[in-house]
Amino acid sequence: MFGVYLTHPQVRIDPDVPVPQWSLSDLGRERTRMTAGQPWVRLLGRIISSTERKALETAAILADAAGIPVETDEEMGENDRSSTGFLPPDEFEKAADRFFAHPEESFMGWERALDAQMRISRAVFYILERHDPTVPIAFVGHGGVGTLLKCRMTATAIARSADQLPGGGNLFAFRLADRAVTCDWTAMEFWQG
Repeated sequence: MFGVYLTHPQVRIDPDVPVPQWSLSDLGRERTRMTAGQPWVRLLGRIISSTERKALETAAILADAAGIPVETDEEMGENDRSSTGFLPPDEFEKAADRFFAHPEESFMGWERALDAQMRISRAVFYILERHDPTVPIAFVGHGGVGTLLKCRMTATAIARSADQLPGGGNLFAFRLADRAVTCDWTAMEFWQG
C-alpha cells in the first residue's frame, strides 16, 4: 500500500495576512478538485493535514472525495518564517536558497532546516508507526517541510535541488511497508497511484 506527502497548490498571496492564514487561489482549488477525481484518492483511509488554512482547504477537498474526515497535526506546519513575515517573491527565493544551503543556521530568525526536518519527520513517523500499513494514507502540508521529509526518507542531504516543482500542489509517494520513496515530486493531478 502507498502513502503520499502532498503539498498545497497555489495560494492567494496577501502581504497583509499572516502566511499560515493564506487560502487557496482559484487555480489551487481547481487543481485540488482535479486531483480529487483521481481513483487513488478514493482509496485513502486517512488524510492528515497541517493546521495552516491552505493545507486544510486542500485536505478538505480530498477528504470529501474519499468520504473520510481530515485529521490535523500542528507539527506538520511549514518552517516557521514569522520573524521576517511576508517577503516579495525574489527575496523569498533567495531566503529559501539560504535556508536549504545552510540547514544548521537560522536565516534572520527562521526555524532552522535541521529543526524543521526533525519536527516534520517526528510527526509523520509517529503517525506511520501507529498506522495500519494496509490502509493508504495522505499527509497534506507544505513544500519546505515536505522537501525536508523527502530528504530524510531518501537518506540524502538537505538541498534545494530536492525541492518540489514550482507552484506547489505536488506529491511524492512511498511504500507503507518500508517507507521507501517510490516516486519523486509529481504534479498531484497527474499522479496515477
